[in-house]
Amino acid sequence: IMPLHISASGDEHDKDITMAIRYAVDNGAKVINMSIGKEFSLKQEWVSDALKYAEEHNVLVVHCAGNDGFNVDENPYYPSDVVYDGTGEVSNNFINVGSISRRMDSSFVSAFSNYGKTTVDLFAPGEEIYTTCAENKYKIDSGTSLATPMVSGTAALIWLYYPSLSVQK
Repeated sequence: IMPLHISASGDEHDKDITMAIRYAVDNGAKVINMSIGKEFSLKQEWVSDALKYAEEHNVLVVHCAGNDGFNVDENPYYPSDVVYDGTGEVSNNFINVGSISRRMDSSFVSAFSNYGKTTVDLFAPGEEIYTTCAENKYKIDSGTSLATPMVSGTAALIWLYYPSLSVQK
């Protein structure tokens, strides 16, 4: 586990995202969990290059889809492996994760979760999760930032049992 703090204010800059991905790759990470996001990116090409760098080193990047309840196929959400000009994806090592609830009805996908047929890869439990909080306590919380580590942890366990897998398989 290698926690990397890239933003004190919650405003993630592309340079910091890029440097954190490269640092994690260079220091032996196999799975990068990114519970960050924004609707605007000044230097998405820097992040895209970092995602390609991670892919070249067989590192999986798992990212939260966001908590705005909108379609990210139509409204970009960064960082992303999607080129929003319609040319496709920049890498094959990026999983974008939305949130689901425990309800088995029309509200199965959490109302707050971003979604998208081409940009959100899968959904994981992210609603009403019992988790730690800053006050050294536990609480119930919700968000795609809680769903994403479920996928990251599962990927790490799968890689533990099948170490010859690549990020594409």
